[in-house]
Amino acid sequence: MSTTQSERLRELLAPLVSARELDLEEIEVTPAGKRRVLRVVVDSDEGVQLDACADLSRDVSAALDETDVMGGAPYVLEVTSPGADRPLTQPRHYVRATGRLIKAQLTEGGELVARIVAVDDEGLDLEVPGVKGRKPTARRLAFGEIAKARVEIEFNRKSGRDAEKAADETDENQEEA
Repeated sequence: MSTTQSERLRELLAPLVSARELDLEEIEVTPAGKRRVLRVVVDSDEGVQLDACADLSRDVSAALDETDVMGGAPYVLEVTSPGADRPLTQPRHYVRATGRLIKAQLTEGGELVARIVAVDDEGLDLEVPGVKGRKPTARRLAFGEIAKARVEIEFNRKSGRDAEKAADETDENQEEA
């Protein structure tokens, strides 16, 4: 996709996305046989519901029909939300991941797996899980210290209340020993 087409698509679609109070995360055009796929990725602080994607898809389709930005070749339009494994690249991505476990590749080397506790303009406040029954520790990480980061999928994450109960039971068992 040429820069010109990318810019024209962004210029056309950004107001439509903003009108629905969503963030335009990505626009991607990829070949798929004789057709192309135009993938529009949107997100919001509250997440994106299927109905919002469908409504936006209708708006985008109508706007594309009125222009020649996609040219004459056939294409398939996909309006979607980012996957759970998408990279965290903007401060708003970290804000949306507050409370989630992330894996960060550090610019100084190494990696860190920790839970986001808070996010501000400078970076993240993290809770690094304890190892072998030890309590979690707090850590501050500036955005500049992060080379890459992704949310870690947790299949057996305890709810806040269950986690507190488990921590209390662990403390009691350690006191008895």
